[in-house]
Amino acid sequence: MKYSSTRGADAEHPKSFCDILLEGLAPDGGLYLPQTYPVLTEDELTKLRPLSYADLAYEIMHRFIDDIPADDLRKIVNKTYTKEVFGTGDITPIHTLEKNLHLLKCSNGPTLAFKDIAMQFLGHLFEYVLAKRHAEINILGATSGDTGSAAEYAMKGKKGVRVFMLSPHEKMSPFQCAQMFSLQDKNIINVAVRGVFDDCQDIVKAVSNDLEFKVKYKIGAVNSINWGRIVAQVVYYFKAYFAVTKSNDEKVSFAVPSGNFGNVLAGHIARMMGLPVKHLIVATNENDVLDEFFKTGKYRPRKTADTRQTSSPSMDISKASNFERFLLDLVWRDPAVVRELMRKVDQEGGFDISHCEYWHRLPAFGFISGASSHADRMRIIRNVWERYKIEIDTHTADGLRVAEQHREPGVPMVCLETALPAKFEASIVEALGHKPARPTGFDEIEARPQRFDVIEIDAAVVKAKIVAVVGGQGG
Repeated sequence: MKYSSTRGADAEHPKSFCDILLEGLAPDGGLYLPQTYPVLTEDELTKLRPLSYADLAYEIMHRFIDDIPADDLRKIVNKTYTKEVFGTGDITPIHTLEKNLHLLKCSNGPTLAFKDIAMQFLGHLFEYVLAKRHAEINILGATSGDTGSAAEYAMKGKKGVRVFMLSPHEKMSPFQCAQMFSLQDKNIINVAVRGVFDDCQDIVKAVSNDLEFKVKYKIGAVNSINWGRIVAQVVYYFKAYFAVTKSNDEKVSFAVPSGNFGNVLAGHIARMMGLPVKHLIVATNENDVLDEFFKTGKYRPRKTADTRQTSSPSMDISKASNFERFLLDLVWRDPAVVRELMRKVDQEGGFDISHCEYWHRLPAFGFISGASSHADRMRIIRNVWERYKIEIDTHTADGLRVAEQHREPGVPMVCLETALPAKFEASIVEALGHKPARPTGFDEIEARPQRFDVIEIDAAVVKAKIVAVVGGQGG
């Protein structure tokens, strides 16, 4: 399995999985994708159906990761997906709300968000690859709330790894801030940026695009621009499909709360591999750039001033990085077209494919979309509590709100739960009139000492911070 950039770099000299794992963003600013997707036969799907989560993860992952010995990869997978880490051997159990309406519980990990499922794997993977190569890495990431804590909990104490995590200052929930900023590990460096998530993401890309700096300071990524994250997320689409069907003749639709497009992209990869998915429902909040694209063919990322601060803050994103990966598939894998479309985004503020052949091809990929408002979220949270006695968070509510618009008779609808409601306490109190339950160990987390720096929107300041820390630690 070989990988090249969505914009064409390395197409003639593609790279291995471990190379792109450590590299993050491609040298031309694109994102890495496998040159082909493995496609599973009917017999192979049938053999996967009864497997445990860890065994299923290995069977999916080894098709993308062929430069790690099979025994070593299986050990990494088995060390990651345990009842001790995720509280259940199912890892991502299904909770049936009613006939053909299910929640995929993805928030059982250490930081109570779906990001743990991939990030715990990535933590072990980084440590393994770095040890084999006698190397180290300085991870530079951006978070809108959940990626940061998941990455930091997965990487804290890991040998050869430092994490520099950028987040939008005062635009995450108090719980999310406390999860990240209360970590005192020396290899974890939190930086709050006076802007929105897209500003943080732009800084990460600006630093990564300085190739000399990137190489000298060994800059890597754990955002969903890292293909390793996407591979790990593909697994739970297979697990959910097998849990709600009895045979491979059935089709299932997935409703996915979407910000940076990584989670729903993993569903797209699963579908391309042959999983019988009818629809992938892209659920946005008021920051509805993706919804606009799938309905009109126009992709117009908003500027900082036009990005709304909402009660589902992890989705307050207007420039979805992983969308570029899907674009490559949409335009018949032509990186020259992707380069031109992304040039238009950078220089003209967006692009419009509604009058060209790509727009007519879009339905073949099964995507549909919708947007949700604060009032919608509050209503859905109340309804789910009243009807099913289940507390859900605001992002999961976005997914259920859009799912209810697209349910079809006889087609199971699986809504991805993306975080536990404890992370968004104020919204749950507003909707239900009581505080959400908190898992053991998270009481009074907001009262713990916090350690972080606040900066303006400036890539040079972040570079200086990296230089100071890496130099100061001898490295």
